Amino acid sequence: MKNFSQCLLGILMVLLAGCATTPPAKEIKDGPLGYEVDVSNIPDACPKVEPRSRYGNPSSYQVNGRSYRTLQTSQNYRARGIASWYGTKFNGQYTSSREPYNMLGMTAAHRTLPLPTYAKITNLQNGHQVIVKINDRGPFDPNRLIDLSYAAAKKLGITQKGTGLVEVTAIDPSRPEVANQYATKQVSQAKPGQPILYMQIGSFANQANADKLANRVRQLTAKPVRVKLADNVKNPVYRVQIGPLSDVAESDILHRKLRSEKLGAPLTVIE
Repeated sequence: MKNFSQCLLGILMVLLAGCATTPPAKEIKDGPLGYEVDVSNIPDACPKVEPRSRYGNPSSYQVNGRSYRTLQTSQNYRARGIASWYGTKFNGQYTSSREPYNMLGMTAAHRTLPLPTYAKITNLQNGHQVIVKINDRGPFDPNRLIDLSYAAAKKLGITQKGTGLVEVTAIDPSRPEVANQYATKQVSQAKPGQPILYMQIGSFANQANADKLANRVRQLTAKPVRVKLADNVKNPVYRVQIGPLSDVAESDILHRKLRSEKLGAPLTVIE
């Protein structure tokens, strides 16, 4: 028994030594395909009426300590923000709706829209537009609005930079005129623009509260800080915003700085 115990102890020591010297697994980096693809031959997603996915639609969920609440409907949803994309690292893996991710498909990920949702994505800088099926959750970088498939991002012209300024407009395929429109032709190109980036820190019904926050923020940045009265609202809303900002990189830096100062949830807005 003594010899057996000594042998077992020796085996354990060898195993522990092996674990101590084993290098950490190499992180798989995301990226494009290793060959060129003509995405102009890939058709846009065709909106159609579908039931809500059995998976990926909890009333609320948490990721990285942040809580998200799934919207009950996508009707009238329209938002502007920063788009990113995902590729080879996730290709073939299950999405939140349990559909395998195809980086050459016209799909996307969104944190709160119900799965599935069909949406028109417009690149606000070059006017390119695509239709995607949102079947996944993400992106979980708080300064991103939507994560596009590689094909969708390439058609929009944002794969080189990695990000783009976009508008996301949900499509209601239950309306016959809408379904027919997207079933018979590609989406048209929008007029290119010169979108302007701002970082919004808060919205207030009371202007004095907005001015108080604006004065505090001016101590943290050399960028202009404004209190803007919102348009097209029944009651006054005063929004505290920093900008204009030069690009996404500056927006990301400012976003991280404001979060480190515990100033709520900064939001990039695009005019």
